[in-house]
Amino acid sequence: MPEVVEVLVEGGKATPGPPLGPALGPLGVNIKAVVDEINERTRAFEGMQVPVKIIVEKGKFEIEVGTPPTSALIKKELGIEKAKRESGLEFVGDLPMEKVVEIARMKLPQMLTDSVKKAVKQVIGTCVSMGVKVDGKPPKLVQKEIDEGKYDNIFE
Repeated sequence: MPEVVEVLVEGGKATPGPPLGPALGPLGVNIKAVVDEINERTRAFEGMQVPVKIIVEKGKFEIEVGTPPTSALIKKELGIEKAKRESGLEFVGDLPMEKVVEIARMKLPQMLTDSVKKAVKQVIGTCVSMGVKVDGKPPKLVQKEIDEGKYDNIFE
């Protein structure tokens, strides 16, 4: 029966110390090899917490890397540390639709839909709560335009 270790690591900066080392030590795997593979596979998410699942069976390991939360991906794309505080009164950035689609495709395996269009609407919903414009417009307006079919050509 495989053992599963689930941890959050900073992208590209996993170490053999806690939480990985103590969790993996008793399972008989090469901790350095696990850490090296995690760092290689999470390098693109540098500066963000990334969910990682390590499945160990008979001394062999398999690594599954999740994606950071949608809000973290948006903040990284915009180069900001915090989202807005006052609802609807201020915007902290403007995310191009191409980046919204890119984030939606990245998050699609974890979402409860298989439609890129619906995934994009979910990412834009996060933009609403964060105070982020999309294509220079308020995100609720962009969601309405998506419902009207304005962006259908980019979801295929």
